[in-house]
Amino acid sequence: MKKILPLLFGMLILLVGCSNKEKNYNVYTGKDLKIGVIGTNPAIREENIIFQKITFEDLKNNTEYLSKELDAIMIMKKFLSEAADDQYVLSYKTLKVPIFFMQSTKAHVPFVNEGVQYDDVIDIQPSSYATGFLYLGTDQEYKDNTWRYELKNKENIQDVFSRIFSTIESVKLLIYI
Repeated sequence: MKKILPLLFGMLILLVGCSNKEKNYNVYTGKDLKIGVIGTNPAIREENIIFQKITFEDLKNNTEYLSKELDAIMIMKKFLSEAADDQYVLSYKTLKVPIFFMQSTKAHVPFVNEGVQYDDVIDIQPSSYATGFLYLGTDQEYKDNTWRYELKNKENIQDVFSRIFSTIESVKLLIYI
């Protein structure tokens, strides 16, 4: 019995250690990223992410500067209705970095189309936690990249942020090639 107890205790420690590692297997470990945020900075587990507060005024008047200084922009849930205002449509299409609309279940539709109010758009993807958008088109051709990140449960929130950071890094690599 005295030999079995330490063995069981050791197995328990191994199991606990393995389960903690499994929960964090998707932690973003890529290059440092600088992300502009309209709203409150999200709580994340990564240490290589720097958040910088920005305003809608910055977004409207400084898209070239934001595109050079930031790797992406996040607009938090509290500000989604304001983000859908027509005055920002051109900004979203001028930015050279992806923009993420956090906790929007309406995809990118109310943000990139004039005359569309946020509350008037139906929920396109109710389980969506974030939608990313990057305009790649020209005056002659509409072309964009969009990303949707589903939330399966509350524990999945950190995984969603890690996937967003991986997307930002991959876009950054494509833009600079």
